[in-house]
Amino acid sequence: MNFQGLKSMPSKEQDTVSRNINEIHAMFDAELADDMFAHRMVSAAASKRPDALAIVSAQGRLSYRELDARANKLAQHFRAMGIGSEDVVALWMTRSPWLMVAALAALKAGAAYLPMDPANPRHRLLFMVSDCGAKIVVTESALAECSGHVCCPVLSLDRAWREIETREAQAPQVELRPDALAYVIYTSGSTGVPKGVEITHANLANLILWHNRMFQVTNADHASHLAGLGFDASVWETWPYLANGASLHLADSETLTSPERLRCWLVENGITIGFVPTPLAERIIDTPWPEATKLRVLLTGGDTLHTRPIAGLPFTLVNNYGPTECTVVATWTAVPSRPGHAGLPPIGAPIDNAQVYIVDENLQPVPDGVAGEMFVGGANVGRGYRNHPELTAERFVANPFVPGTKLYRTGDLGRRFPDGQIAFLGRVDNQIKIRGYRIEPGEIAAAMNAHPSVSASAVMARADGADEKHLVGYVVGNGDLTRGELQGFLLDRLPDYMVPSVFVVLDSLPLTANGKVDYSALPLPTSENMLRDEPAAASSAGDELRVLFSGGQAWLLRSLESAAGYSAAIAVEGGCADVKYLDFRLNHGAFAINDVVPGLQQPAIPG
Repeated sequence: MNFQGLKSMPSKEQDTVSRNINEIHAMFDAELADDMFAHRMVSAAASKRPDALAIVSAQGRLSYRELDARANKLAQHFRAMGIGSEDVVALWMTRSPWLMVAALAALKAGAAYLPMDPANPRHRLLFMVSDCGAKIVVTESALAECSGHVCCPVLSLDRAWREIETREAQAPQVELRPDALAYVIYTSGSTGVPKGVEITHANLANLILWHNRMFQVTNADHASHLAGLGFDASVWETWPYLANGASLHLADSETLTSPERLRCWLVENGITIGFVPTPLAERIIDTPWPEATKLRVLLTGGDTLHTRPIAGLPFTLVNNYGPTECTVVATWTAVPSRPGHAGLPPIGAPIDNAQVYIVDENLQPVPDGVAGEMFVGGANVGRGYRNHPELTAERFVANPFVPGTKLYRTGDLGRRFPDGQIAFLGRVDNQIKIRGYRIEPGEIAAAMNAHPSVSASAVMARADGADEKHLVGYVVGNGDLTRGELQGFLLDRLPDYMVPSVFVVLDSLPLTANGKVDYSALPLPTSENMLRDEPAAASSAGDELRVLFSGGQAWLLRSLESAAGYSAAIAVEGGCADVKYLDFRLNHGAFAINDVVPGLQQPAIPG
């Protein structure tokens, strides 16, 4: 890949950027001493405050003494089985104290771990175990049958613990390099086959050190652990806190069933800092919190943040962005409350020892304010994709600023502001093009969320019977809402070509196991689920106008509001119709179509 464009910066500026980046890397490399590996930081915390609370869950509690000792014994057991550096320990386990013990033990043994969510389809989990070449699957008796028939030994911790407990209580002596593998995590692939991302100990240490410095984490903090277990945010929820001696609270599945339950759980457990996936965060920042709240920092990420917190919340909302390939977080920013701030919240600026370059289609850097593709460089860029050298070479490319380092090509669009903050504009390959206009769905969703009667939304393009694309808006309403009102609201904020023609009303947005909006689960518009206008009273010009679109794809039903125009309600059967631009007006006793849709016949005048 040719990055000649990056070298078009003035030579003086190039030298300054390259020098600063090199200095940052030199500082980081020097800091990654033996005690900077994640598992050794946890052991250090255990030695300082052995009786402090490490893990809290419905299944029980562990002190730091207990956590460290059990992890040491399990690590010794792994070593006795021949498991060591660059080997992968697959964790087919539910959220529990034993999961934390197993992850810590894998690192202490010199191996890497693979977190897996048992809620995922079994065939996907079996693929992950096989694809990464796991040396062992660690599970629990309740899941042992599900995790059977894998290509490696299976260790059920609760059944085998009597034997494991006889192992030495000291951590095994293992030599590790900063570039040794720490964990593998799978992310969706464009071909439909998941791909395993390799993250090193140096990558993980940079995340821990930045996080604990930026958010001033201490051993008095109580942190939450509630992200999907196969989601990289679960890594972020674990190691910074255990490395600093804080208490980690594991949420149960019931906690995540509603924003109200989650808010109560955070308050009741005295959580001071925690992560919540974006769709849930958007809902819990929209309501007041009790005075007893101890939460001081609420982290969010994983999807586009469309709204800002209401004024007066007791905590700071922090929006984060980062591909799995860049060790969870690449940029961050505190999000101010709504008054005086409009538009999508930015994703912030790079974390410590990371850089974000924004380039155009020719891979040349773009000026501030201009959209381009984001490339991430620095200490957080992972090794690549496990067993996929061709894909690694395509996405992890040479960094022209710092010889010997890599940039990760994110495939995401961004725009940098003069203050260094970056706006996320969506995926390069997810932009929608309708009638020649390039449209970013996230911008439309942000505008819909600004409506006081919309609590959450999503936008996607659907094709009608003629394969013409039309925008469909999906809304979760929290009050009275009509189609005409919402369209009028959007037309005050967006160009008309960005206003959906159809709105589907949902009780909640469907989410993936990782807390992102599941676009594949959004329903087709039907006459039962669409947002419509309340029928208006009849007037002297007639009661109703019914128009049939060509192809039989949709009906436009307009009730006459006054002698000047109509409000619209749409029933779609088997497809979508672009009807938002039709405007029937009474002109000297005749209705005129201001914006004609091909195939639409001039309607008869009612009455």
